[in-house]
Amino acid sequence: MLSKIEELALIARCMAADDRRAFGRLVEEYQPQLRRFLQNLAQGDAALAADIAQETFIKAYTGLRSYQGAARFKTWLYRIACNEFYSYQRKIRERLDDTDEVRTDIPAPDQNAASDARMDVERCLRALSDQERTVVLLFYMEDLPIRKIVSVTGMPDGTVKSHLARAKKKMAGVMRQ
Repeated sequence: MLSKIEELALIARCMAADDRRAFGRLVEEYQPQLRRFLQNLAQGDAALAADIAQETFIKAYTGLRSYQGAARFKTWLYRIACNEFYSYQRKIRERLDDTDEVRTDIPAPDQNAASDARMDVERCLRALSDQERTVVLLFYMEDLPIRKIVSVTGMPDGTVKSHLARAKKKMAGVMRQ
């Protein structure tokens, strides 16, 4: 894991000398956890998660000069990823509104490969709204504190807490079924 100093040094090299190897090191460090987060957010769609992760890193690289260093690079990166995912969701909804089709691109969980616990988690996550799922994944899977989730999502502190509370109730209801 990169320290904040190492992270800032890599970012400085990217900005000062357009050092792509330095950015590559940042990608190596954060890509696995970002893709896992996005795959959970996309309800198991690995291809969608990979596409959004790629877009996230492209936007991060091209917008690196706007990074101010107030939050960790990971927090900034997750913010970009969330925005990319929500943008994708909006486009899908707009297409559905235009065509009145039912969305079928969300894959069903792989029953043979997944454990019962994993299937329960996936079922619970599918019951949540995009915002609730984002907050739950950031809090429980990425182990981010509320203040970091506020930075990533741009939601007020109280909204993050409300989404967590609502999500817990929904998930408990799903588990009782």
